[in-house]
Amino acid sequence: MAPPNETTEELELPSGLVFSGGTLEVEYLLGAYRSGCYPWTVDPITWWSPDPRAVFELDTFHVPRSLKRRLRQNPFRITYDQAFKQVIRGCADRTTGENSWITEEFIDAYRRLHARGHAHSVEAWQDDRLVGGIYGVSIGGLFAGESMFHRESDASKIALYELHRSLNRSGYTLFDIQMITPVTALLGAVEIPRTQYLSRLRRAVRLSRQFPRSL
Repeated sequence: MAPPNETTEELELPSGLVFSGGTLEVEYLLGAYRSGCYPWTVDPITWWSPDPRAVFELDTFHVPRSLKRRLRQNPFRITYDQAFKQVIRGCADRTTGENSWITEEFIDAYRRLHARGHAHSVEAWQDDRLVGGIYGVSIGGLFAGESMFHRESDASKIALYELHRSLNRSGYTLFDIQMITPVTALLGAVEIPRTQYLSRLRRAVRLSRQFPRSL
């Protein structure tokens, strides 16, 4: 089965499951993301498009008072695409047991996307130690955040804050985070109807944008 297309928005699937099958090869993954779907399991491969969809609006990010204090301390050095493999491994280590959806197949697939310039990472460092990070997929003006992890308090939140600022400055128009969590809700994430998400997605992927780079 080919990746879903515009007909996805017509589906009535409250759970968000669209179909199963396909592959995790680069072109298949890119076609799925362009159509508003992402994979979540590998045996079988399942493709999801939840309704509502969680996003960060790029002109809004809520910084709680405690996080403002941490930002003033400048506790971490933030880089981009300097340690993609370590970041996705860190995210996989964070998800254990029944929640361990970042399997070796996923790691290999997103490393191939990274090699093609479509998967990216943001890293938080203390000295030379990786203490947090985020990875996701970039297509045009879309950034689809996949997962994040931390080994020091607030490391992933600060990496997310810096990523949000950088995407905004770089002219991205859609920051997808798939489903809302307590942490992302605290930082200002919102939910929008799937039909609205897909409409914005079609415009975003037509844009030409450069993912931020480390200074």
